[in-house]
Amino acid sequence: MHLSSASRRLSAVLFAGAIALVLSACATNRIDPAIHADYSNLSGPQIQASVADLAGRYRADPRNATLGIHYAAALRAAGQTEPAVLVMEELMSRHGDDRAVSLAYARALTAEGRFDQALRVLDASIDPVAPHWDALSVRGAILDQRGEHQRARQSYRQALLLAPNEPRLHANLGLSHSMTGELEVAEEHLRIAVSLPGATSQIRQNLALVLGLQGRFEDARAIYSAELPADQVAANMDYIRAMLTQQDRWQAIRGDTVG
Repeated sequence: MHLSSASRRLSAVLFAGAIALVLSACATNRIDPAIHADYSNLSGPQIQASVADLAGRYRADPRNATLGIHYAAALRAAGQTEPAVLVMEELMSRHGDDRAVSLAYARALTAEGRFDQALRVLDASIDPVAPHWDALSVRGAILDQRGEHQRARQSYRQALLLAPNEPRLHANLGLSHSMTGELEVAEEHLRIAVSLPGATSQIRQNLALVLGLQGRFEDARAIYSAELPADQVAANMDYIRAMLTQQDRWQAIRGDTVG
């Protein structure tokens, strides 16, 4: 994960997610795997190529919900959050009852900072009897962005009952605690996350962030060095040191959660 600004760090993690991570084995809890479409771990040129490819394919088949979800995800990865919302609004007009489309729409709204609207979309689409863990995860991420950390953690814990080995849920719970300065608790959850199959580089980098914020710079540097080029390692370490001088550093972390 790149360290472009404090306002984006911890929210990219809760909302970006990862491609095709572990789904719950419960048949009633399955959802279209397209909902896991994520392009945020690609390089800049790869993201641009994906946007160009998916734009052409989607224009040729605008009723294809899977293509639309992937196109919107690629646009978000490119920082084109408003166009991503427009794509999902078009899909919602055609597939408003599709839970995968609703969840992708909520992700797009969240990336655009439209948290209240995203929460309404999610709450309308979540089945209270058989909710999907991924929808609960996104809901928790939105609540964390709104500063409602206890409610967010309730959503993550409910999701963990459905998918106990999903690394993103453990990561999000850890990041939620980091937002309130509970760094040791955050580290515990992030260490569980990185130990699970499907843990991404993004999750490992967030463990490094939490270690760095505890002043454990060498531990943080070692993790970053295994994940990133030297110039990005240096930028991340500079970022952590800068955060430690900020009185509002826990609010700065709000930019980094995984959805």
